Amino acid sequence: MMQGHKGLHLVTVTLMWIGGLNWLVYGLAGSELGQWVFGSMTATGSKVVYILVGLATVYEILMHGKHCRMCKPGEMAKPM
Repeated sequence: MMQGHKGLHLVTVTLMWIGGLNWLVYGLAGSELGQWVFGSMTATGSKVVYILVGLATVYEILMHGKHCRMCKPGEMAKPM
């Protein structure tokens, strides 16, 4: 992976983790992570987070094949 894309990858993966944790909290507690973090803040804050998580996921879906060593034949043996 190119160095310039590494930072973007870390941001998008972090946002995907946030989205995944949100689904876990929602499934277990019926509440959203955004409500716990932002409290009774306006819906705009939560909406922005959801949009960022969605965009990060789309980016990772599109770029996954280029970045994932496990999905490329012969790439697993190469050191990082």
